[in-house]
Amino acid sequence: MSQVDLTNVAEVGTPPGELPKTMAAWVIRQDREGEPIDAFQLEEIEVPEPGAFEVIVRVMAAGVNYNNVWAALGKPVSVFRYHPEEDHHIGGSDASGIVWKVGPGVTRWKPGDEVVIHCNQASYEDPEVHGLDPLAAPSQKIWGYETSWGSFAQFTKVQAQQLLPKPRNLTWEEAASYGLTYFTAYRMLVDQCGLQAGHKVLIWGAAGGLGVFAIQLCKLAGAKCVGVVSSKEKGELVMQLGADGYIDRNEFKGMMRRGGETPEEEKARFAESRRFAKAVKEILGDAPDIVFEHVGQATFPTSVFVVKPFGKVVICAGTTGYNLDFDVRYLWMRQKQIIGSHFANAWECNKANELIEQGHIRPVLWRTMGFDGVAEAHQLMRENKHLGKIAILVGAAEPGQGKTEEGPGAIYAEVGA
Repeated sequence: MSQVDLTNVAEVGTPPGELPKTMAAWVIRQDREGEPIDAFQLEEIEVPEPGAFEVIVRVMAAGVNYNNVWAALGKPVSVFRYHPEEDHHIGGSDASGIVWKVGPGVTRWKPGDEVVIHCNQASYEDPEVHGLDPLAAPSQKIWGYETSWGSFAQFTKVQAQQLLPKPRNLTWEEAASYGLTYFTAYRMLVDQCGLQAGHKVLIWGAAGGLGVFAIQLCKLAGAKCVGVVSSKEKGELVMQLGADGYIDRNEFKGMMRRGGETPEEEKARFAESRRFAKAVKEILGDAPDIVFEHVGQATFPTSVFVVKPFGKVVICAGTTGYNLDFDVRYLWMRQKQIIGSHFANAWECNKANELIEQGHIRPVLWRTMGFDGVAEAHQLMRENKHLGKIAILVGAAEPGQGKTEEGPGAIYAEVGA
């Protein structure tokens, strides 16, 4: 471990508008990819200057996501393939902080502004950014994963369009905890599926990072939802968040697709999916209009079967495997739709963030750690020993700072699919 003094990590020696020469940062380098506890090391790094339409933000708190477990491991591909111009990787795709310096062309933000950062980047010059969707741009990247200069450092470099006003009713760590998962869930339901009052929604992994926001969005929209969870305790959490009921997936283990089933095993699995579909209908009153998917291989055949004719299965990940096989007759003969979704654009992030500012949607946070805990936090996640969202204090000296208005803060809970 390199000797970087962390005693003053919450202090910055220059005023807003001026950058110090160096900063403390947790850095991954290609020659030490492997377990997060070894791959992440503290280094003193030069503070980057902002280019055109770029902003340097002093990070007050950062959020931990699984993408930088992958960055540490160098799997499924090395992040250095995404940004070969950099010899180092500073991860972190969620942050709250203070604008410290703005580059040429930035007019909307000024030093001293308190912000939250969304993690979608694209080139200003791509035509898709100016009329289709930045997510369609060939230059689209996830900041802090497919780019360097993420949030696990005293300062970070972002595009000005990534900045959102920090909700005043949240602490720094609460504000750093929700962006990646919440904005993903918002695009999936609100924009890709046109969520509206009266819709019925099935949410897999309902007590997980995506699911806790999917439930709250359904409740806010006046839609009914049922959450799939792995324990009674998690079921109680999804009910607290506004679900109309929950199903313990352990009672339907036989419906999970493993791959390579014999015809007999497939028949038995399908019988379990039918039983599950009946349980979903009992809670919702009918088959779901929308299935919120991110589990992939194990659940996808059931999702396609369960969703009603002309219904939508929206998917943003494949945590149990991304090679999906399912009985496609239930798709075409009942005219169902499969919709792929990836993060969110700046407009969606701003609209979603307003709901947090208004107190309609609340972050769900498990644990806050100090800046010295970045490698440990990713190792916990790698070994599945985390029990929910982890926030990291950077510029904030202790938890609870940064809240300037009354209002509902985060829900503190142990969560998981």
